[in-house]
Amino acid sequence: MSDTSLLRRGVLNGLRWLEKFRYLKFGIVGASGTVVNLVVLHLGHEYLFTAIEPAGSKPYASLALAITLATLNNFTWNRLWTWSDRVKAEALAQHMDAEHPGTGQLTREFGKYAAASGFGSALQYILTLLLSGTMDYRLANVIAIVVASVSNFLANDKWTFKRRP
Repeated sequence: MSDTSLLRRGVLNGLRWLEKFRYLKFGIVGASGTVVNLVVLHLGHEYLFTAIEPAGSKPYASLALAITLATLNNFTWNRLWTWSDRVKAEALAQHMDAEHPGTGQLTREFGKYAAASGFGSALQYILTLLLSGTMDYRLANVIAIVVASVSNFLANDKWTFKRRP
């Protein structure tokens, strides 16, 4: 067996092992969302919204945009990876194609995801604005994301992508 196939087999086994740990997968997806959030927040506050968010002011509009785009990112990856087993099971139960969902199914899932994440998003928004009065807005945002992530996981695990009997 070649070194390449051994490496490939090792990587696949490692990914299969990770599949067992839904919260870890949620955390990895959340980390990607944090990157999206921070990049959009920084670009929005420093460049895009400078007319309405001058230097030293609170990042109201850029934070709303950052949370929205991070939520879209996280929904996509959580649906495709973190809870993919439940999405497929639901599609089978409804006799739908999990790989190519209808617009209605995807819209319903995103609506549930956004609603389930709503408390965490509101918490993140408020905490970021409160903390940004005493520290850099980017650090305040990271702290707020960490605090909000627990409620987001629980709400989406128990409602959006809940296990079907």
